[in-house]
Amino acid sequence: MAIAELRSSITTKSTRDTGIDFVRALCVLGVVLLHSMMVGVTVTESGPLFANASDGSWWITPLSWVLQVMPLFFVIGGFAGYTSLRRAQQRGGTAKEFVAARIHRLVLPAVVTIGVVGIVLTVLLANGVPADLVAIAGYRYGQPLWFLGVFLLCQVLLPLFAAAHRRAPWITITLLVAAAVAVDAVRNATGIEGVGFVNLAFVWLALQQLGFFFADGRIDALSRRTRTVIGVAAVAALAGTFLTGVYSPDLIANINPPTASLLLVGVAHTMLLSLLRGRLAVWSARPLPTRFRNFVTPRAMTIYLWHMPVLLAMAGVSAVFALTTGIALPEPSSIAWWTTRPLWLATVVVLTALIASVLAGIEARRIPEPTRSNGRLFAASAIGTVAIVGLLVVGTTPVTAMIAVALLIASLRLARPRHAASAAWPSRNPGIAATSTRAMQNA
Repeated sequence: MAIAELRSSITTKSTRDTGIDFVRALCVLGVVLLHSMMVGVTVTESGPLFANASDGSWWITPLSWVLQVMPLFFVIGGFAGYTSLRRAQQRGGTAKEFVAARIHRLVLPAVVTIGVVGIVLTVLLANGVPADLVAIAGYRYGQPLWFLGVFLLCQVLLPLFAAAHRRAPWITITLLVAAAVAVDAVRNATGIEGVGFVNLAFVWLALQQLGFFFADGRIDALSRRTRTVIGVAAVAALAGTFLTGVYSPDLIANINPPTASLLLVGVAHTMLLSLLRGRLAVWSARPLPTRFRNFVTPRAMTIYLWHMPVLLAMAGVSAVFALTTGIALPEPSSIAWWTTRPLWLATVVVLTALIASVLAGIEARRIPEPTRSNGRLFAASAIGTVAIVGLLVVGTTPVTAMIAVALLIASLRLARPRHAASAAWPSRNPGIAATSTRAMQNA
């Protein structure tokens, strides 16, 4: 059977594209591995030192070309969201249900994680751990939360931009790309780094919009030669920006704040994914990839939220081990450090997987009933975003964690009707409505 036929037979048996799900699971694993490599722990005469092991290192640039998967993750997020919304609307669902389900799916596991981290930080302070070390731990924990805030924003706005895509696909994505490039131009011209953070919206929304082109079949409809040329051209343009000094060749440096170079990364990844889509559909149906995909897909946000606490706990245990035994920890980027990386990475993956297994039920919980109020949905998304931004700007402490949890709980409550127990579904088949909401929640 031809690859195209095999892919068709696989995707028709399920509402999900197994190949795309498999790649998304690989992206989650890639993020965990990249962050794991960046953790550096040493013990000096003044005490433990926690630092970014990649700072000033030679290896972060080539590694970032392999493991910088965030652009692809947002493209796939756009693909999955657009597909899910379209399918649910065909069954009688609404954009409001989509947004409410997305808020619930993203915010609920965050409430648990941030709450636990806040309690742990409190316990550490109460047991005499130096406040500066606790502050560093809180800061490191909060850094990856930018993804939650931005992805929440993108998913909340997805129905709006999906409608714009259906009306004017090329104009919409062109405006987003132009805005991202303009922000970079202003940032470079003024030297004001803070300007670049405006691209937390434009860059990631543009990549999500690219996912819409993937979802509606426009990219797959291009000839293989055309897709190959576009992908190669994107890589060549990216290399050109590095050689001319427009952007750093370190793709990690281009994420904080995000730059338009990530758009080129996303285009290259999308073309490659499209070219390999048929083979991925076949290969992802095999037993081992299927088990991996089935484990990660329903636990993706839990894995993302918990891998950093796991890393921080491992760093703390390593420091305590060195202090109590007198055995020196290897200097980051040294030969000894590299020899310990396989065990370090395997431990992170195993521990994170164990936690994700235990807490899988939290992320899997479906919203009992989504609100039909635009005002409540807007307030829910705004409050959820403010909670995450607060942790990023102020830092994660026992107090800020408590405030963030309170705000996130308020966001969850707003995503449901004011009187959830007695509220009725819109005037349509309630069975269809419930089915469409579950479909949007699980995408």
